[in-house]
Amino acid sequence: MTIWISVVIAGIINYLTRLGSVLLIKPERLSESAKKILGYVPSAVFPAIIFPAVFLNETNTVVQINDPKIIGFFVAIVIGYISKNIILTIIAGLISYWIVIFLF
Repeated sequence: MTIWISVVIAGIINYLTRLGSVLLIKPERLSESAKKILGYVPSAVFPAIIFPAVFLNETNTVVQINDPKIIGFFVAIVIGYISKNIILTIIAGLISYWIVIFLF
């Protein structure tokens, strides 16, 4: 039970720190250059989160090219580039990943 209390407390602290930054930094106070720079943050953070999950396995070694994660990743990249639709990209990547897992 103590682990769950720790998880809840960590979640509350995380939420409060994020809420504090949202409440204290008003968008109209930021300069145009700061707004432009902050606009690139999601594009920089997202690959840093996703790439290790796709390209590394449980032992932190690079996966083979025929790994289902790699195939789903490349299908999602192509669909995302063509469609520019995030929902369609996610669905296509997941379906291709599942097809490779369950059929091969």
